[in-house]
Amino acid sequence: MKRAALELGLAVLQPDRLDGRSREEVAALSPDLLVVVAYGHIFGPKFLALFSKGAINLHPSLLPRHRGPSPIAAAILAGDAQTGITVQRLALEVDAGPILKAVSIALTGRETTSSLSETVAGEGATLLAEVCRDFDRLAPTPQDDTKATHSRLITKDDGLVDWRSSAEVIERMVRAYIPWPHARTTFRGTELHLLEASPVGASAASGGATGPAPPGKVLGIDTREGILVQTGNGVLGVRTLQLPSKKPLHWKDFMNGVRDLAGSTFGGPR
Repeated sequence: MKRAALELGLAVLQPDRLDGRSREEVAALSPDLLVVVAYGHIFGPKFLALFSKGAINLHPSLLPRHRGPSPIAAAILAGDAQTGITVQRLALEVDAGPILKAVSIALTGRETTSSLSETVAGEGATLLAEVCRDFDRLAPTPQDDTKATHSRLITKDDGLVDWRSSAEVIERMVRAYIPWPHARTTFRGTELHLLEASPVGASAASGGATGPAPPGKVLGIDTREGILVQTGNGVLGVRTLQLPSKKPLHWKDFMNGVRDLAGSTFGGPR
């Protein structure tokens, strides 16, 4: 992005902090509008005062749903049927400013945070260009704060799988935590990342099991669904896994290096 800007003859400022010197550099450009994308800090009133038309922010959700730092993962974790992109006026409260324009994105239930981020980046650039072009003609619409939901900053521990959760919840975790921190469990004392999985139907879920199984128990395999693991509600088929410092493995390749997989347990102490 920096290279493209320089090729267009645009000034590029990359201050470590928005102090007096950086404000002077920005003021020298006589800017009209501040456009913010994925900036995780608060702008002070002195900095915002430099822009004659104020500031706008692109947020990758349909505000007021999923305000906060992780809206893409939040939409996947919630099982939303759609998400979107919103351009809003910057406000003192995070992601609470009036909406200038928004577009919706239908979700198929196969998206990962990585793939959905790519979609949002492309469509968001187009939306921002439209808002900047039509800025003086757009009427801001206040958000309905009573409908607001909030995402939070994702931590590494969020990826730890609790096999007492349902198969649907764990499958959403797998997709939401790609590329980071990955949905993770343990297997025979070693951390194991789950990269592709899905809830399975009753016929595949039987996996040769003869009775109720505790969450995390490997029931068997299915040629289409992969390794069948009991959850707190339903069975999860795991198709792609990754051991520490190793390449991702198809479930068949993973099984080649594991003895007596059926009947073993995912999860528990490392």
